[in-house]
Amino acid sequence: MGLIKAEYIWIDGHKPTAKLRSKTKVFDGPVNNLNEIPEWGFDGSSTMQAEGKNSDCMLKPIYFVPDPIRGGDNILVMNEVRNADGSVHVSNTRAQLVEISEKYKEEEAWFGIEQEYTFFQGRSPLGWPEGGYPAPQGPFYCGVGADEVFGRDIVEDHMDACVQAGIGFSGINAEVMPGQWEFQVGPLGPLDVSDQLWLSRWILYRIAEEYGVNATLHPKPVSGDWNGAGAHTNFSTKSMRSNGGLKIIEKACEELGKKHEDHIAVYGAHNEERLTGLHETCSIHDFRFGVSDRGASIRIPMATANDGYGYLEDRRPSANMDPYKVCAAMIVTCCS
Repeated sequence: MGLIKAEYIWIDGHKPTAKLRSKTKVFDGPVNNLNEIPEWGFDGSSTMQAEGKNSDCMLKPIYFVPDPIRGGDNILVMNEVRNADGSVHVSNTRAQLVEISEKYKEEEAWFGIEQEYTFFQGRSPLGWPEGGYPAPQGPFYCGVGADEVFGRDIVEDHMDACVQAGIGFSGINAEVMPGQWEFQVGPLGPLDVSDQLWLSRWILYRIAEEYGVNATLHPKPVSGDWNGAGAHTNFSTKSMRSNGGLKIIEKACEELGKKHEDHIAVYGAHNEERLTGLHETCSIHDFRFGVSDRGASIRIPMATANDGYGYLEDRRPSANMDPYKVCAAMIVTCCS
């Protein structure tokens, strides 16, 4: 037995886009299962989750991983926010996904989320000349060389930390705009992918701190002729992954088209700045799907079309989306 540090991480009540918060509890470890992690509380009046006269909110641990930053037996703990009496807090979007996942568990939904983000140093994207612009976008996507890639050391540290923490991390790449990157989590079930994406975001912010850099998930961090930042969500069910699944995928695409506005409503704030019909997007006002079409709302990958089964890629969610909401919407629309 020895003292360990547990970093309690939760999602606040900030609008229109929630932020991550965290604080540290020191107690006897090591921790082997979730039941050994105590519930905790915080001042909800400081996180837009309560009023000052009744400000206590509960942190209910729901998932933990080894802490790749502090090392040792220390842990990172993802929490749901609850009211003081243990009931679900209004800002808690995970609770609904728990119910939906259980209701549709026979579908065996899998998700892979591509999280784009942009590094900033001060008021400029990382690597951009002060108050100016770099060369037009083109050579930066999956680029190599100090004139084309900025922040790789942070990205490598982030990837190593996520892998070390046991997150279902599946890759990284430099993105179209200089200073912009992407990492992927999945394929995993809806709760695992969402919990792990939120944790991966926290680890990204925490590691970038050490470099004096911040990572933003804003969908259009630089206006003008520059790519925005999305969180393309790859989705499949057991039947989509089986022979003849392409027909089920096409039917799901049609259903997603009927619910386009409902989905856009939970796909992230400021998404209209990104979904313009330019820069590999479909206009927020339109819906279409197609094979290999990166200008569509939903892309059916070439391999899926060739095999006759596989998955679809919803290209509409913005980088700042809440994965609990996106996964819930996808399951309900495609599986109902």
